[in-house]
Amino acid sequence: MKESVVSREELENICIQFDVKGKLDCYEAIKTGHINDTFCVKFKRDDGTVKLYTLQSINTYVFQNPEIVMNNIMAVTEYLREQYHAEGLHASRRVLRFYKTVNGENFYRDKKGRCWRLYVFVDKASTYNNVSDPELLFNAGKAFGEFQKRLSSFPMELLQETIPDFHNTPSRYRQLKDAISRDPVGRAGEVGDEVAFFMERENIAGKLYNLQQDGILPLRVTHNDTKYNNVLIDDDTHEAICVIDLDTVMPGLSVHDFGDAIRFATASAAEDEKDLSKVYMNIDSFDAFSKGFIGMAKGFFTQSEIDNMVTGAKLMTLECAVRFLTDYINGDVYFKTDYPEHNLDRARTQIKLVSDMEKKESEMEKIIKKYS
Repeated sequence: MKESVVSREELENICIQFDVKGKLDCYEAIKTGHINDTFCVKFKRDDGTVKLYTLQSINTYVFQNPEIVMNNIMAVTEYLREQYHAEGLHASRRVLRFYKTVNGENFYRDKKGRCWRLYVFVDKASTYNNVSDPELLFNAGKAFGEFQKRLSSFPMELLQETIPDFHNTPSRYRQLKDAISRDPVGRAGEVGDEVAFFMERENIAGKLYNLQQDGILPLRVTHNDTKYNNVLIDDDTHEAICVIDLDTVMPGLSVHDFGDAIRFATASAAEDEKDLSKVYMNIDSFDAFSKGFIGMAKGFFTQSEIDNMVTGAKLMTLECAVRFLTDYINGDVYFKTDYPEHNLDRARTQIKLVSDMEKKESEMEKIIKKYS
């Protein structure tokens, strides 16, 4: 999937659709994420003051019901904001604030059919793609653990699935097999080794899904995209202050959130590293994140959740590898790519991570037990 190009004139027209004071002064593209186009926009008000916002498209190929996405986000962020206020805490840097349009809608659909949302830009805070500092990983774990704990009393019936079967690993396997059988751009013949790796592990793909269906793993309000770069880190204190990228907030499994975070936070190299000798799971990073995530929510998780945290890490990494390879075979229609083999390189790094996790499974289990 290639990046879209948006002109200044288009951005100006989009910005005036939102119920905020001032006019667009300048803007800068934010080059993060695989899915949405994002801009930092500076509004100048009549009195000369300026305000920073984040303007972001909603990828309607991925999120085919933007109304559901934004309804979920509005409900969850308002709930968290009220919770912080009730505790006497300022919410401005802890929860994203989204703005409605002048017509009272949660997002704006432009003439080209693109959907846009606007929220406050959290200044003096950053996201990081690759982190090995134990303190930062611990703080990120705390942030995601707190996110789940705070939403434990949220009325789940208010949320709808933004992507059906998002973390349904057996469904991801079916999509891979369908892509292989269709082979729309003639790439399936190149990836026999990768496909063989997945098929050797198909028997464990449904473990978490089956435990949830049997009522052993409880449904919770989950983030479902718990990459380290979806936590804002304060530039001065290095504290994790805000969980972002809420498109996939919906009912899910805590072990999925933990597992996806581990997949990203413990990787020794970039997600698209071509030299696989550089790719492994950093056990010290696993320890630091686990301490924050499980420690923050101690007494909240059930024993069945604790018992399946390591399985969550392995399966979320395996599932991500399957998704990258499926998109590669399909012709790169989902994730943004910078070169033809980008998704294939991503799939191979995830495969290497799965292999390393399998070797370190007993160490991982000891760490989980230590903090639970």
